[in-house]
Amino acid sequence: MSKPLQFRRCLISSGLIHFLKKSMFRESENLVLFPVQVRHKSGGGFRPKKKVYHRVHELDKAIDLKKKPTLILQLKSMIQAQKHGRILLRDLEKHVGFVQKWNLMAAIEKYPSIFHVGGGIREPPYVTLTEKAQKIAAEEGEAIESMEPILVNNLRKLLMMSVDCRVPLEKVEFIQSAMGLPHDFKSNLIPKYPDFFSLKVVNGKVHLVLENWDSSLAITAREDRLSRVLEPRESIKKVRITKDGNFLGRNAFKVSFPPGFRPNASYLEEFEKWQKMEFPSPYLNARRFDVADPKARKRVVAVLHELLSLTMEKRVTCAQLDAFHSEYLLPSRLILCLIKHQGIFYITNKGARGTVFLKEGYAGSSLIENCPLLLFQERFVALCGRREVSVCSQMQSSSVIS
Repeated sequence: MSKPLQFRRCLISSGLIHFLKKSMFRESENLVLFPVQVRHKSGGGFRPKKKVYHRVHELDKAIDLKKKPTLILQLKSMIQAQKHGRILLRDLEKHVGFVQKWNLMAAIEKYPSIFHVGGGIREPPYVTLTEKAQKIAAEEGEAIESMEPILVNNLRKLLMMSVDCRVPLEKVEFIQSAMGLPHDFKSNLIPKYPDFFSLKVVNGKVHLVLENWDSSLAITAREDRLSRVLEPRESIKKVRITKDGNFLGRNAFKVSFPPGFRPNASYLEEFEKWQKMEFPSPYLNARRFDVADPKARKRVVAVLHELLSLTMEKRVTCAQLDAFHSEYLLPSRLILCLIKHQGIFYITNKGARGTVFLKEGYAGSSLIENCPLLLFQERFVALCGRREVSVCSQMQSSSVIS
């Protein structure tokens, strides 16, 4: 091979390597909201801090704490769905599959205060609720009745945030368990409020459509919380941002940095500017704003915050959140948006599915505010003798995931 040809190939190779390195650097820059510079003793100069994502053990633990109640409540619903309030043990596999059947069998054996096994020689064995469990289960109707006005308002707010004030019904059904909607909301709840909702076919799909706009509902959970915290005079006087990132202002979000995260002075200065920056309401149409505008980007954070606030447990699976991309014009790289704002949101891969938490909704592993349905569920599950975990005992140190 001639030397000129070798020289040209070396130039092409070096140019390609330089381009790839530059592209990778630009890609990695997107992983942080603000650049954080730290001085390393060995180097003697400033180098970008290594990007890390901090695990929060308390919120990971919240996933584990939910496993037992979910199993108990699932079996309760299956028993109540039967005509005579009992289900044959041999039919469990037909309802939940082979693997889950053994989990339910273990729960039946472990919690005799909730589940009673009957039958014998002349009739096949079955499981039913104990007398005490039946008594508490009878209170579920009252809890569901108390939930109805909350669910109606949350559904209206969900539709009001969408660009066309409508959402495909299949997506509402996908998130119905997180919002606390009953399984028959399509046939019972929606027809009950014709002034608020209707079902219409759009582009071959059934959509849940908002019939009337209510300006009084266009107030976010963040704004409602601030209205109770801020006094008129406090909203006017100048307040500096604290070391934990929190700032008392009309445009600020409540943040909770993980223990392993150490923001320096320059980070806090940039974060204070972001906290003070005004942004459009999540209830304004997203089509009106340029996605590259920093105010529009902050509005996306507010949309995600409000969507999580509409759920019972202030958390959804990653798949449920991802399903609303087109309705709320969410960024294509949604995961990066959540990671950038790890003081507001927390993503965990704990459990079978990834989950996104709204951090301000939790104190340790415990939900701060419980709706009537969650209060009922807690009371029913308490029959098994499960001790409630103290919030004070859950303040554990967090680890760092590189």
